[in-house]
Amino acid sequence: MTSEPTGFLYPFIDADERDGAALVADLTASAKAQIAQSRALRTATLERCSDIVTRAGEAMAKCFRDGGRLFTFGNGGSATDAEGMVALFCRPPSGRGLPALSLVEDRAVLTALANDIGFDVVFSRQLIAHARAGDIAVGFSTSGDSRNVLRALEEASRRGLLTIGLAGYEGGGMAASEAVAHCLVVHSDSVHRIQEAQDALVLQLWSVVQQAVGQQERS
Repeated sequence: MTSEPTGFLYPFIDADERDGAALVADLTASAKAQIAQSRALRTATLERCSDIVTRAGEAMAKCFRDGGRLFTFGNGGSATDAEGMVALFCRPPSGRGLPALSLVEDRAVLTALANDIGFDVVFSRQLIAHARAGDIAVGFSTSGDSRNVLRALEEASRRGLLTIGLAGYEGGGMAASEAVAHCLVVHSDSVHRIQEAQDALVLQLWSVVQQAVGQQERS
């Protein structure tokens, strides 16, 4: 039985390392370097996207105030990020819970749409069924080119939803799409680092929304 290759993460593990202490030191140094890279990218991304996050968060708060709901979606690791955003908004550590639904949570709906129509429509068809003008659609894609995510954002825009996209690399089709009102791009080619920075952007969005919702309720 062959072991799963790990060279793309820790090349020294597959290098027939026989010195246990040296291996632990290498692992420790690698972990510290990756943590530092992640922290630096998150900080740089939050600073660069600060104005966009503020505008998007304030627009989201207005939608919530007017009775809007949040819909999130993505593929693979981005699906878990979509679900994490819903959990944060629905069951926040503080502040007000806000209505949100992840379009990746219903396996029966996802597999039915993928099998009967095609995977490109698994999110857009759910928006057609559940969303209305004034709601919010947030799509996650590390490449910015996920066809089902782009198609859902286009459908959301046609239906009068506020559209927000989170992408990596240079933003891909998401950054170029007129259907995306606010696009938050993490400039990295590492999927791991992109998703970590996207989590930071989501947390900042939530913070802006909570602050704006509180101000609206007091006024």
